[in-house]
Amino acid sequence: MALPESAYYVGIDWGSAEHAVCVLTEAGRVRTEFTITHTAAGFADLARRLARLGDAEAVPVAIERPDGRLVDLLLEAGHPVVPVKSNAIKAWRDAEVLSGAKSDPGDAMVIAEYLRLRHHKLSAARPFSPQTKALRTVVRTRDDVVRLRVMATNMLDAFWPGAKTLFADVESPIALDFLTRYPTPASAAALGEKRMAAFCAKHSYCGRRSPADLVKRLRSAPVGVTGEAETEAGRDAVIALVTVLRTLGTVKKDLDRSVNAHLGQHPDGHIFASLPRAGQVNAAQVLAEWGDSRTAYDGPDAIAAFAGVAPVTKASGRMRGVSYRWACNKRLRQAVTTFADNSRHESPWAADIYQRARNRGLDHPHAVRVLARAWIRVIHRCWLDHEPYQPDRHGGLQRLTTPQPLAQAV
Repeated sequence: MALPESAYYVGIDWGSAEHAVCVLTEAGRVRTEFTITHTAAGFADLARRLARLGDAEAVPVAIERPDGRLVDLLLEAGHPVVPVKSNAIKAWRDAEVLSGAKSDPGDAMVIAEYLRLRHHKLSAARPFSPQTKALRTVVRTRDDVVRLRVMATNMLDAFWPGAKTLFADVESPIALDFLTRYPTPASAAALGEKRMAAFCAKHSYCGRRSPADLVKRLRSAPVGVTGEAETEAGRDAVIALVTVLRTLGTVKKDLDRSVNAHLGQHPDGHIFASLPRAGQVNAAQVLAEWGDSRTAYDGPDAIAAFAGVAPVTKASGRMRGVSYRWACNKRLRQAVTTFADNSRHESPWAADIYQRARNRGLDHPHAVRVLARAWIRVIHRCWLDHEPYQPDRHGGLQRLTTPQPLAQAV
Protein backbone atom coordinates (compact mmCIF):
# COMPACT_ATOMS: atom_id res chain seq x y z
CA MET A 1 0.00 0.00 0.00
CA ALA A 2 1.24 3.51 -0.88
CA LEU A 3 2.09 5.95 1.89
CA PRO A 4 -0.41 8.74 2.65
CA GLU A 5 0.38 12.46 2.66
CA SER A 6 2.39 13.63 5.66
CA ALA A 7 3.50 16.91 7.20
CA TYR A 8 7.11 15.71 7.54
CA TYR A 9 9.39 13.35 5.65
CA VAL A 10 12.57 11.96 7.22
CA GLY A 11 15.64 10.75 5.36
CA ILE A 12 18.50 8.87 7.07
CA ASP A 13 21.89 8.31 5.45
CA TRP A 14 23.26 5.12 7.01
CA GLY A 15 26.84 5.06 8.23
CA SER A 16 28.96 2.60 10.17
CA ALA A 17 29.52 4.97 13.11
CA GLU A 18 27.18 7.91 12.50
CA HIS A 19 23.88 8.48 10.70
CA ALA A 20 22.91 11.79 9.10
CA VAL A 21 19.23 12.73 9.48
CA CYS A 22 17.22 15.29 7.50
CA VAL A 23 13.57 16.25 8.08
CA LEU A 24 11.69 18.01 5.28
CA THR A 25 8.30 19.67 5.48
CA GLU A 26 5.48 18.90 3.08
CA ALA A 27 6.55 21.94 1.03
CA GLY A 28 10.13 20.65 0.76
CA ARG A 29 11.77 23.02 3.27
CA VAL A 30 14.33 21.72 5.75
CA ARG A 31 12.73 21.39 9.16
CA THR A 32 15.87 20.16 10.92
CA GLU A 33 19.16 18.41 10.22
CA PHE A 34 21.33 16.53 12.71
CA THR A 35 23.65 13.57 13.16
CA ILE A 36 23.31 10.68 15.60
CA THR A 37 25.86 8.10 16.67
CA HIS A 38 25.36 4.37 16.20
CA THR A 39 24.83 3.85 19.92
CA ALA A 40 21.93 3.39 22.29
CA ALA A 41 22.21 7.08 23.25
CA GLY A 42 22.15 8.10 19.60
CA PHE A 43 19.06 6.00 18.89
CA ALA A 44 17.32 7.46 21.95
CA ASP A 45 18.15 10.99 20.73
CA LEU A 46 16.66 10.19 17.33
CA ALA A 47 13.47 8.85 18.94
CA ARG A 48 13.09 12.03 21.04
CA ARG A 49 13.60 14.36 18.08
CA LEU A 50 11.16 12.48 15.86
CA ALA A 51 8.57 12.35 18.64
CA ARG A 52 8.42 16.18 18.60
CA LEU A 53 7.16 16.09 15.01
CA GLY A 54 3.89 14.36 15.95
CA ASP A 55 2.46 10.87 15.99
CA ALA A 56 4.94 8.26 14.78
CA GLU A 57 2.37 6.80 12.36
CA ALA A 58 2.29 10.15 10.49
CA VAL A 59 6.09 10.56 10.15
CA PRO A 60 7.52 8.25 7.46
CA VAL A 61 11.24 7.51 7.42
CA ALA A 62 13.32 6.48 4.40
CA ILE A 63 16.66 4.70 4.88
CA GLU A 64 19.07 2.80 2.62
CA ARG A 65 18.82 -0.36 4.68
CA PRO A 66 16.07 -2.97 5.01
CA ASP A 67 17.06 -4.28 8.45
CA GLY A 68 19.22 -3.64 11.47
CA ARG A 69 18.74 -2.38 15.02
CA LEU A 70 18.00 1.18 13.89
CA VAL A 71 15.29 -0.05 11.51
CA ASP A 72 13.83 -2.24 14.26
CA LEU A 73 13.73 0.73 16.64
CA LEU A 74 11.87 2.89 14.10
CA LEU A 75 9.38 0.11 13.40
CA GLU A 76 8.83 -0.51 17.11
CA ALA A 77 8.14 3.20 17.59
CA GLY A 78 5.45 3.02 14.91
CA HIS A 79 7.10 4.95 12.08
CA PRO A 80 6.38 3.85 8.49
CA VAL A 81 9.90 2.80 7.40
CA VAL A 82 10.63 2.80 3.67
CA PRO A 83 13.80 0.93 2.60
CA VAL A 84 15.12 2.65 -0.52
CA LYS A 85 17.60 1.21 -2.98
CA SER A 86 21.06 2.72 -3.12
CA ASN A 87 21.13 2.79 -6.92
CA ALA A 88 17.79 4.63 -7.00
CA ILE A 89 19.11 7.28 -4.59
CA LYS A 90 22.33 7.58 -6.60
CA ALA A 91 20.39 8.19 -9.82
CA TRP A 92 18.12 10.66 -8.02
CA ARG A 93 21.12 12.53 -6.56
CA ASP A 94 22.85 12.73 -9.95
CA ALA A 95 19.71 14.30 -11.42
CA GLU A 96 19.02 16.70 -8.54
CA VAL A 97 22.55 17.73 -7.50
CA LEU A 98 24.01 19.12 -10.73
CA SER A 99 27.32 20.08 -9.12
CA GLY A 100 28.03 16.46 -8.22
CA ALA A 101 28.74 17.40 -4.60
CA LYS A 102 28.28 14.58 -2.10
CA SER A 103 28.16 14.52 1.70
CA ASP A 104 26.32 12.57 4.38
CA PRO A 105 23.93 15.42 5.27
CA GLY A 106 23.38 16.03 1.57
CA ASP A 107 22.57 12.35 1.00
CA ALA A 108 20.10 12.44 3.90
CA MET A 109 18.37 15.41 2.25
CA VAL A 110 18.26 13.61 -1.10
CA ILE A 111 16.69 10.56 0.57
CA ALA A 112 14.10 12.73 2.34
CA GLU A 113 13.31 14.53 -0.92
CA TYR A 114 12.98 11.20 -2.72
CA LEU A 115 10.51 10.07 -0.06
CA ARG A 116 8.56 13.36 -0.20
CA LEU A 117 8.08 13.34 -3.96
CA ARG A 118 7.58 9.60 -4.47
CA HIS A 119 5.78 8.53 -1.29
CA HIS A 120 2.63 7.72 -3.30
CA LYS A 121 4.61 5.00 -5.13
CA LEU A 122 6.51 3.64 -2.15
CA SER A 123 5.50 1.03 0.40
CA ALA A 124 6.51 0.82 4.02
CA ALA A 125 8.29 -2.22 5.40
CA ARG A 126 6.23 -4.58 7.51
CA PRO A 127 7.57 -5.39 10.99
CA PHE A 128 8.42 -9.01 11.70
CA SER A 129 7.08 -10.92 14.67
CA PRO A 130 9.55 -11.87 17.44
CA GLN A 131 9.39 -15.50 16.27
CA THR A 132 10.38 -14.53 12.72
CA LYS A 133 13.19 -12.29 13.95
CA ALA A 134 14.57 -15.12 16.08
CA LEU A 135 14.30 -17.63 13.23
CA ARG A 136 15.91 -15.25 10.75
CA THR A 137 18.80 -14.62 13.14
CA VAL A 138 19.75 -18.28 13.56
CA VAL A 139 19.08 -19.16 9.91
CA ARG A 140 21.22 -16.36 8.51
CA THR A 141 23.97 -17.08 11.02
CA ARG A 142 23.94 -20.74 10.01
CA ASP A 143 24.10 -19.82 6.32
CA ASP A 144 27.06 -17.54 6.99
CA VAL A 145 28.83 -20.32 8.91
CA VAL A 146 28.30 -22.69 5.97
CA ARG A 147 29.74 -20.04 3.66
CA LEU A 148 32.80 -19.73 5.89
CA ARG A 149 33.27 -23.51 5.82
CA VAL A 150 33.25 -23.46 2.03
CA MET A 151 35.82 -20.66 2.00
CA ALA A 152 38.10 -22.51 4.41
CA THR A 153 37.76 -25.70 2.39
CA ASN A 154 38.65 -23.94 -0.84
CA MET A 155 41.73 -22.42 0.79
CA LEU A 156 43.15 -25.93 1.30
CA ASP A 157 43.69 -26.21 -2.47
CA ALA A 158 46.58 -23.78 -2.29
CA PHE A 159 48.50 -25.89 0.24
CA TRP A 160 47.42 -29.56 0.07
CA PRO A 161 45.10 -30.19 -2.90
CA GLY A 162 45.68 -33.94 -2.81
CA ALA A 163 44.08 -34.32 0.60
CA LYS A 164 40.83 -32.83 -0.71
CA THR A 165 40.47 -35.60 -3.31
CA LEU A 166 41.21 -38.43 -0.90
CA PHE A 167 37.86 -38.67 0.87
CA ALA A 168 34.38 -37.78 -0.31
CA ASP A 169 33.99 -34.93 2.19
CA VAL A 170 37.04 -32.95 3.25
CA GLU A 171 35.07 -31.65 6.24
CA SER A 172 34.40 -35.17 7.56
CA PRO A 173 36.17 -36.25 10.79
CA ILE A 174 38.41 -38.77 9.03
CA ALA A 175 39.50 -36.22 6.41
CA LEU A 176 40.32 -33.66 9.11
CA ASP A 177 42.21 -36.33 11.07
CA PHE A 178 44.21 -37.15 7.93
CA LEU A 179 45.10 -33.48 7.45
CA THR A 180 46.16 -33.27 11.10
CA ARG A 181 48.38 -36.36 10.75
CA TYR A 182 49.69 -35.42 7.28
CA PRO A 183 49.44 -31.62 6.95
CA THR A 184 51.83 -31.33 3.96
CA PRO A 185 52.58 -33.35 0.82
CA ALA A 186 56.06 -34.04 2.18
CA SER A 187 54.66 -35.62 5.35
CA ALA A 188 52.62 -38.04 3.21
CA ALA A 189 55.38 -38.81 0.72
CA ALA A 190 56.25 -42.15 2.36
CA LEU A 191 52.62 -43.14 2.93
CA GLY A 192 52.02 -46.61 1.45
CA GLU A 193 49.15 -49.08 1.31
CA LYS A 194 49.90 -50.66 4.70
CA ARG A 195 50.07 -47.36 6.55
CA MET A 196 46.97 -46.17 4.73
CA ALA A 197 45.16 -49.37 5.72
CA ALA A 198 46.21 -48.89 9.34
CA PHE A 199 45.01 -45.28 9.29
CA CYS A 200 41.63 -46.28 7.82
CA ALA A 201 41.22 -49.08 10.39
CA LYS A 202 42.09 -46.75 13.26
CA HIS A 203 39.44 -44.24 12.15
CA SER A 204 36.82 -46.87 11.22
CA TYR A 205 36.77 -45.88 7.55
CA CYS A 206 33.65 -47.29 5.93
CA GLY A 207 34.14 -45.98 2.40
CA ARG A 208 34.14 -48.14 -0.71
CA ARG A 209 37.70 -47.31 -1.76
CA SER A 210 40.51 -49.68 -0.90
CA PRO A 211 43.76 -48.43 0.68
CA ALA A 212 45.50 -48.99 -2.66
CA ASP A 213 42.90 -46.84 -4.42
CA LEU A 214 43.25 -44.10 -1.82
CA VAL A 215 47.04 -44.05 -2.20
CA LYS A 216 46.66 -43.92 -5.99
CA ARG A 217 44.28 -40.96 -5.78
CA LEU A 218 46.70 -39.22 -3.42
CA ARG A 219 49.66 -39.70 -5.77
CA SER A 220 47.77 -38.59 -8.89
CA ALA A 221 46.57 -35.30 -7.33
CA PRO A 222 48.54 -32.04 -7.65
CA VAL A 223 51.41 -31.78 -5.20
CA GLY A 224 50.95 -28.20 -3.99
CA VAL A 225 53.78 -26.26 -2.31
CA THR A 226 57.15 -28.04 -2.36
CA GLY A 227 59.81 -25.56 -1.19
CA GLU A 228 61.17 -26.02 2.30
CA ALA A 229 60.11 -22.59 3.55
CA GLU A 230 56.76 -22.84 1.78
CA THR A 231 56.18 -26.34 3.15
CA GLU A 232 56.67 -25.17 6.72
CA ALA A 233 54.35 -22.23 6.18
CA GLY A 234 51.82 -24.45 4.41
CA ARG A 235 51.85 -26.86 7.36
CA ASP A 236 50.93 -24.04 9.73
CA ALA A 237 48.21 -22.86 7.36
CA VAL A 238 46.68 -26.33 6.96
CA ILE A 239 46.65 -26.98 10.72
CA ALA A 240 45.00 -23.59 11.25
CA LEU A 241 42.35 -24.32 8.59
CA VAL A 242 41.67 -27.75 10.11
CA THR A 243 41.08 -26.08 13.48
CA VAL A 244 38.72 -23.60 11.83
CA LEU A 245 36.81 -26.37 10.06
CA ARG A 246 36.44 -28.40 13.26
CA THR A 247 35.13 -25.36 15.11
CA LEU A 248 32.75 -24.36 12.34
CA GLY A 249 31.48 -27.94 12.13
CA THR A 250 30.61 -27.90 15.83
CA VAL A 251 29.00 -24.46 15.53
CA LYS A 252 26.94 -25.58 12.55
CA LYS A 253 25.56 -28.57 14.45
CA ASP A 254 24.55 -26.30 17.34
CA LEU A 255 22.88 -23.87 14.94
CA ASP A 256 21.07 -26.74 13.20
CA ARG A 257 19.49 -27.67 16.51
CA SER A 258 18.59 -24.03 17.16
CA VAL A 259 17.02 -23.69 13.71
CA ASN A 260 14.89 -26.78 14.28
CA ALA A 261 13.77 -25.51 17.68
CA HIS A 262 12.80 -22.04 16.43
CA LEU A 263 11.03 -23.49 13.40
CA GLY A 264 8.91 -25.65 15.71
CA GLN A 265 8.01 -22.60 17.80
CA HIS A 266 7.01 -20.45 14.82
CA PRO A 267 3.24 -20.24 14.12
CA ASP A 268 3.85 -20.80 10.40
CA GLY A 269 6.54 -23.42 10.85
CA HIS A 270 4.23 -26.37 10.19
CA ILE A 271 3.19 -24.87 6.82
CA PHE A 272 6.72 -24.71 5.36
CA ALA A 273 7.84 -27.95 7.03
CA SER A 274 4.98 -29.81 5.31
CA LEU A 275 6.33 -29.08 1.81
CA PRO A 276 7.74 -32.15 -0.01
CA ARG A 277 11.47 -32.62 0.51
CA ALA A 278 11.74 -29.28 2.31
CA GLY A 279 13.34 -30.63 5.46
CA GLN A 280 13.77 -28.59 8.60
CA VAL A 281 16.66 -26.33 7.60
CA ASN A 282 15.42 -25.49 4.09
CA ALA A 283 11.89 -24.87 5.38
CA ALA A 284 13.31 -22.50 7.98
CA GLN A 285 15.36 -20.71 5.31
CA VAL A 286 12.28 -20.07 3.18
CA LEU A 287 10.12 -18.97 6.13
CA ALA A 288 12.80 -16.68 7.59
CA GLU A 289 13.01 -14.66 4.37
CA TRP A 290 9.33 -14.99 3.40
CA GLY A 291 8.16 -13.52 6.72
CA ASP A 292 4.80 -13.73 8.45
CA SER A 293 3.06 -10.47 7.48
CA ARG A 294 0.00 -11.37 5.41
CA THR A 295 -0.32 -7.74 4.23
CA ALA A 296 3.26 -7.45 3.00
CA TYR A 297 2.55 -8.87 -0.47
CA ASP A 298 -0.11 -8.09 -3.06
CA GLY A 299 -0.10 -11.69 -4.22
CA PRO A 300 2.11 -14.61 -5.28
CA ASP A 301 3.51 -12.65 -8.24
CA ALA A 302 4.90 -10.04 -5.84
CA ILE A 303 6.58 -12.80 -3.80
CA ALA A 304 8.01 -14.35 -6.98
CA ALA A 305 9.51 -10.99 -7.95
CA PHE A 306 10.82 -10.47 -4.41
CA ALA A 307 12.42 -13.93 -4.55
CA GLY A 308 14.00 -13.29 -7.93
CA VAL A 309 12.30 -16.20 -9.72
CA ALA A 310 10.13 -13.97 -11.94
CA PRO A 311 11.87 -12.55 -15.02
CA VAL A 312 12.12 -8.87 -15.92
CA THR A 313 10.37 -7.86 -19.14
CA LYS A 314 11.68 -4.89 -21.13
CA ALA A 315 9.65 -3.63 -24.09
CA SER A 316 10.26 -0.59 -26.28
CA GLY A 317 8.65 -0.21 -29.67
CA ARG A 318 9.14 -3.45 -31.57
CA MET A 319 11.78 -4.68 -29.16
CA ARG A 320 10.77 -6.95 -26.34
CA GLY A 321 13.13 -8.88 -24.09
CA VAL A 322 12.96 -11.00 -20.96
CA SER A 323 15.98 -11.04 -18.68
CA TYR A 324 17.18 -12.42 -15.38
CA ARG A 325 16.07 -10.53 -12.26
CA TRP A 326 19.07 -9.25 -10.33
CA ALA A 327 17.33 -6.98 -7.80
CA CYS A 328 15.74 -9.35 -5.28
CA ASN A 329 16.16 -11.04 -1.92
CA LYS A 330 19.03 -13.35 -2.85
CA ARG A 331 18.73 -15.41 0.33
CA LEU A 332 15.08 -16.13 -0.45
CA ARG A 333 15.94 -17.03 -4.03
CA GLN A 334 18.57 -19.49 -2.89
CA ALA A 335 16.20 -21.03 -0.35
CA VAL A 336 13.16 -21.35 -2.63
CA THR A 337 15.12 -22.67 -5.63
CA THR A 338 16.85 -25.24 -3.41
CA PHE A 339 13.46 -26.42 -2.21
CA ALA A 340 12.05 -26.50 -5.75
CA ASP A 341 14.98 -28.56 -7.03
CA ASN A 342 14.58 -31.07 -4.20
CA SER A 343 10.78 -31.26 -4.49
CA ARG A 344 10.84 -32.65 -8.05
CA HIS A 345 12.31 -35.89 -6.70
CA GLU A 346 9.19 -36.53 -4.61
CA SER A 347 6.30 -34.62 -6.19
CA PRO A 348 5.13 -35.83 -9.63
CA TRP A 349 3.56 -32.41 -10.22
CA ALA A 350 6.88 -30.66 -9.60
CA ALA A 351 8.74 -33.17 -11.76
CA ASP A 352 6.28 -32.60 -14.60
CA ILE A 353 6.66 -28.80 -14.50
CA TYR A 354 10.44 -29.11 -14.42
CA GLN A 355 10.57 -31.59 -17.28
CA ARG A 356 8.24 -29.54 -19.46
CA ALA A 357 10.47 -26.52 -18.87
CA ARG A 358 13.53 -28.53 -19.91
CA ASN A 359 11.70 -29.78 -23.01
CA ARG A 360 11.16 -26.13 -24.02
CA GLY A 361 14.94 -25.73 -24.13
CA LEU A 362 15.49 -24.11 -20.73
CA ASP A 363 18.66 -24.97 -18.83
CA HIS A 364 18.54 -26.47 -15.33
CA PRO A 365 18.72 -23.22 -13.28
CA HIS A 366 16.02 -21.58 -15.43
CA ALA A 367 13.75 -24.62 -15.18
CA VAL A 368 14.19 -24.67 -11.39
CA ARG A 369 13.17 -21.00 -11.21
CA VAL A 370 10.05 -21.78 -13.28
CA LEU A 371 9.20 -24.55 -10.83
CA ALA A 372 9.91 -22.29 -7.84
CA ARG A 373 7.49 -19.71 -9.21
CA ALA A 374 4.80 -22.38 -9.51
CA TRP A 375 5.46 -23.55 -5.96
CA ILE A 376 5.16 -19.98 -4.65
CA ARG A 377 1.54 -19.88 -5.82
CA VAL A 378 0.83 -23.08 -3.88
CA ILE A 379 2.72 -21.98 -0.77
CA HIS A 380 1.01 -18.59 -0.83
CA ARG A 381 -2.43 -20.20 -0.71
CA CYS A 382 -1.41 -22.50 2.17
CA TRP A 383 0.14 -19.53 3.95
CA LEU A 384 -2.98 -17.37 3.65
CA ASP A 385 -5.19 -20.23 4.85
CA HIS A 386 -2.82 -21.11 7.74
CA GLU A 387 -2.96 -24.71 6.51
CA PRO A 388 -0.09 -27.13 5.82
CA TYR A 389 0.47 -28.46 2.33
CA GLN A 390 -1.77 -31.45 1.63
CA PRO A 391 -1.17 -33.38 -1.62
CA ASP A 392 -4.77 -34.62 -1.76
CA ARG A 393 -5.98 -31.01 -1.92
CA HIS A 394 -3.45 -29.89 -4.53
CA GLY A 395 -5.52 -29.59 -7.71
CA GLY A 396 -2.56 -29.66 -10.11
CA LEU A 397 -1.17 -32.80 -8.52
CA GLN A 398 -4.55 -34.54 -8.48
CA ARG A 399 -5.19 -33.77 -12.15
CA LEU A 400 -1.82 -35.25 -13.00
CA THR A 401 -2.03 -38.41 -10.90
CA THR A 402 -5.75 -39.25 -11.02
CA PRO A 403 -6.68 -41.41 -14.07
CA GLN A 404 -9.20 -39.71 -16.29
CA PRO A 405 -12.39 -41.71 -17.00
CA LEU A 406 -12.75 -43.02 -20.53
CA ALA A 407 -15.21 -41.07 -22.70
CA GLN A 408 -18.26 -43.12 -23.62
CA ALA A 409 -19.74 -42.88 -27.08
CA VAL A 410 -23.27 -41.60 -27.06
